[in-house]
Amino acid sequence: MTIVYAALLGLVQGVAEFLPISSSGHLALLENVLGGSGLMELDGSAFFNILLHLATLVAVVVAYRSDIWDMLLEVGDMAGDLVHGRGLSARGRPARKLIYMLILATLPLFVIVPFNDAIESLNAIPWFIGAALILTGTLLYIADRLPRGRKTVEDMTVVDALVIGLAQGLATIPGLSRSGTTIAAGMGRGLKRTFAVRFSFLMSLLSVTGAVILQVLDVMEEGVNAAMLPAYGVGMLVAGVSGYFSIRLLQRIVRKGRFGGFAYYCWIVGAISIVVWLRLSA
Repeated sequence: MTIVYAALLGLVQGVAEFLPISSSGHLALLENVLGGSGLMELDGSAFFNILLHLATLVAVVVAYRSDIWDMLLEVGDMAGDLVHGRGLSARGRPARKLIYMLILATLPLFVIVPFNDAIESLNAIPWFIGAALILTGTLLYIADRLPRGRKTVEDMTVVDALVIGLAQGLATIPGLSRSGTTIAAGMGRGLKRTFAVRFSFLMSLLSVTGAVILQVLDVMEEGVNAAMLPAYGVGMLVAGVSGYFSIRLLQRIVRKGRFGGFAYYCWIVGAISIVVWLRLSA
């Protein structure tokens, strides 16, 4: 793996992880195209994948450091409430309720874990990824035309959290955007658009951390190629910086107007993927 290729993968991961266009789908398509052309070597790819995800986690932490700090302080308050027998009610405690909602929204991922290998195998099927991208675009198009919601964390319900969590579980399928699917689900449940984006990105802290833990087992089997560390470092840097600015870009787009334009992009890339696959397999 060259430094240029590592930087390219980092850029795709950083941009597509947060913009609603599916990082897994784009990385899989890129690896299918470049891999098939002999332009890439995947030495230590599992380890590199972990590093790219860690870089995007850092981007979320930096972008939402205020929310994360409030939740960390709230965890301390919760411990104090337990010690003093005051209970763990979230009434009047938005940071505490946000913690509860994020935990609830993460639970559906545990249902997906047994199917992880089957889902991973879909990365090698370009037409399937193309179809999933088209579905992502359709979800974005529909969500963008829904009435604007008004719910914030104080108004969220258990059902809201579980529905968004289910959407996140489905988005483990390559080509389905995690951010796009969860934001669309949040908007469908009546969440305020800016809060739907915020909740989606904060959810990624738990889901991506869980994915990294699962991938550590692959790294233990695969090992780490020390010669690739400079390339890995460049890829991480590019993923982190591009990820941070992608978060800011989507926040601005949601505040100032519609983000359904991403739907057209997903449709185009999905259609091209299917057409190219058909031509190559003919």
